[in-house]
Amino acid sequence: MLTWFARDDTPVLVGSRVTLRAPRAVDFAAWQSLRKSSRAFLKPFEPRWTEADLARSVYRERLRRGRQEALGGTDFTFFVFFDDGGVERLAGGVTLSNIRRRAAQFATLGYWMGEPYAGRGLMTEAVGLVVAHAFDGLLLHRLHAAFLPHNMASRRVLEKNGFQEEGYAENYLQIDGKWADHVLFGLTRERYETVIKQARR
Repeated sequence: MLTWFARDDTPVLVGSRVTLRAPRAVDFAAWQSLRKSSRAFLKPFEPRWTEADLARSVYRERLRRGRQEALGGTDFTFFVFFDDGGVERLAGGVTLSNIRRRAAQFATLGYWMGEPYAGRGLMTEAVGLVVAHAFDGLLLHRLHAAFLPHNMASRRVLEKNGFQEEGYAENYLQIDGKWADHVLFGLTRERYETVIKQARR
């Protein structure tokens, strides 16, 4: 029933250097190439994956599931693109997952960046666009994020977007086949509106 999932409620977010949108079938080759070439770079920071996870069938299932989750309002997956001299390049991805409503009104933020594009500030801008959408578009009240203690690049991305350290979680996620401690960061609507949003005006 792929036609049932043809619609995708993931918005297109446009910044000064990056554009975020939902993954599409035509992005498969770029995604596969970037993930494969960045495997050694990403390996210390992600759950374990193999060459089989880069297959077209796996990607197709990711698209199907992503569209279903976006329609349900529970998760949104974005690919991050930037203009490289008139050529659109896939640089990484950002997710808003585990979206909860009612008394919670929160979501979990996650992201990955291909090795050739790390350190250029592209992810900082991409996360800023997703943060604005989470609070101004989805009307959430809080965002959560977590990173490995030694991942200073991830810390900087979050701090530049207003997140603050809130705790430390022992054996929080399985990374590269091992349970790993994570630093917990959070951003509330109150801080977003009084500090971050004001600074961007």
